[in-house]
Amino acid sequence: MVNDQKVVVVMPAYNASETLEVTYREIDSNVVDEIILVDDASVDGTAEMSRELDVETIVHDRNKGYGANQKTCYRRALEMGADIVVMLHPDYQYTPKLIPAMAYLISSGFYDVVLGSRILPAGALRGGMPLYKYIANRILTFFENVMLRQKLSEYHTGYRAFSRQALETIPFENNSDDFVFDNQILAQAVYFNLHIGEISCPTKYFKEASSINLRKSIVYGIGVLITSLQFVLQKWGIKKYHLFESDRP
Repeated sequence: MVNDQKVVVVMPAYNASETLEVTYREIDSNVVDEIILVDDASVDGTAEMSRELDVETIVHDRNKGYGANQKTCYRRALEMGADIVVMLHPDYQYTPKLIPAMAYLISSGFYDVVLGSRILPAGALRGGMPLYKYIANRILTFFENVMLRQKLSEYHTGYRAFSRQALETIPFENNSDDFVFDNQILAQAVYFNLHIGEISCPTKYFKEASSINLRKSIVYGIGVLITSLQFVLQKWGIKKYHLFESDRP
């Protein structure tokens, strides 16, 4: 726990058997109360290894997509009574050692969402981020900052922490089941006036680390542009989108 708040780590997984254990071993059990892994129908031994590590394991009966995986993660974390939810990829690209810092920032009450930024430390390229991904990241982030009127260093990190209130406010079930989910949930956070913080996060790119290919990256980029345009049209009252409509009181 952190400041008497229950911390749950969720890991959306797909074929992560080679990196899951080393990721798990670096999670601070003095801070984290529960760990949930959702296996999106992996074809390796991810689920089996997760159970061997005594991690609560949920397995999709078919591959539903990265966004759908996160939906399952957040639903289960809320069911377990989480006050703070940290999403950590089990591919060891992001260091689990920053979980306490992210959780403390949420528990402070100053932030509803905290992002582990790969851009703030100026080491993304040294860490192995492909040049085309870095350039696309900077262009898309600039565009989104203009459209959403924010000053974030990036919107595309997969390392995030949320307060319970944030996840209960954001209509994340309305989001895509694909990779653009990551972007949509941040646009929703801005739309619902949640406070977003960032910390510097070194990352590693290597063979076993999951990374979407060029084609999927292009599809994701187009989805980011569409999400930003939808945000503006909704804010200006020109058109309404299910993405930003919440049925919560």
